[in-house]
Amino acid sequence: MGDFAFIIHPIELDDVFRKLKFMRKWPAPLVEAVVRVLPPFKVSEICGVRSAHAETSGYFITCPLTSKQMVTLPEKIVTKKIIKAGKIAENLGAKIVGLGAMTAVVGDAGITIAKNLNIAVTTGNSYTVATALQGTKKAAKLMGIDLAEANVLVVGATGSIGSVCARILARDVRFLTLLARNRQRLDNLAKRILSESGLAVKIAQDVKAAVKQADIIITVTGSADAVIDVLDLKPGAVVCDVARPRDVSKRAAALRKDVLVIEGGVVDVPGDVDFGFNFGFPPRTSYACMAETMLLALEKRFEPFTLGRDLSVAQVDEITRLAAKHGFKVSGFRSFERALTDEEIASIRREAAKYFQ
Repeated sequence: MGDFAFIIHPIELDDVFRKLKFMRKWPAPLVEAVVRVLPPFKVSEICGVRSAHAETSGYFITCPLTSKQMVTLPEKIVTKKIIKAGKIAENLGAKIVGLGAMTAVVGDAGITIAKNLNIAVTTGNSYTVATALQGTKKAAKLMGIDLAEANVLVVGATGSIGSVCARILARDVRFLTLLARNRQRLDNLAKRILSESGLAVKIAQDVKAAVKQADIIITVTGSADAVIDVLDLKPGAVVCDVARPRDVSKRAAALRKDVLVIEGGVVDVPGDVDFGFNFGFPPRTSYACMAETMLLALEKRFEPFTLGRDLSVAQVDEITRLAAKHGFKVSGFRSFERALTDEEIASIRREAAKYFQ
């Protein structure tokens, strides 16, 4: 019996075919129709998660709706299906369930789901933010960007996640710009950062102008549409898109071979972990939201560690501490739900270098 469960879902139809290969030749509308009525089910058992202090095991459970369906179907239908997936976790004996990808975004970000389950629920957003920041710093180094001299921009800085990102970044950078729509909230955040870290930040409200100046961008708006035009990005820029839906569209990103767009870090999981399912990552690595669920299970902290849209620096610091304790660490990067290879990153840096020759 596993301590934890994690709810996944197909990001796009190609992910459906990983498990249901026979559907590959079916017309897309038919696949979408079938996926919509499929009930949630257990995908695999997860074993071998082992640190120097503890070990745990769990399950992958799928909620068979694509990302597109998660945002276009009525919220009530989507939420009901996620709850059904959570009930499977309960029946398997899990004591905590993590919400993956869009299941952590729908409606009130897990609060309603938690109210309808008898086990703890976490979205994994605390460790997602931690690894996004760690991954961004690591990516900047690989792209030859000196963090001490870089112009760093946080888009959507006054939101719960954006403000936490800005406050943590202020510990390590010298030139930080905050961008959001509400000027009063920007001023208040700037004052708070000055009080906490001694850093005087810049304030901006023109996305296009701010993006053109930035070497590193963390973007986490609540917009339903892409807000960053990749044509405005500096060659060699690093963009970490934490938002869902994305602030940088996949199609637009493909236009620029000289900028690095990531969503966060790929996490090394301690032990000889076997997920029993290929979700497109290298062996023994996972998404940060998955890792948060595993960390809490290793600690026997079966609690709603991250739930709803509010997030604190203390939560991010605490989950970062637990990750270090148990040997979880950022090993690579992901872009549009896929792991980036070293070769792809090297190619981006070569393309960027052409602009400075």
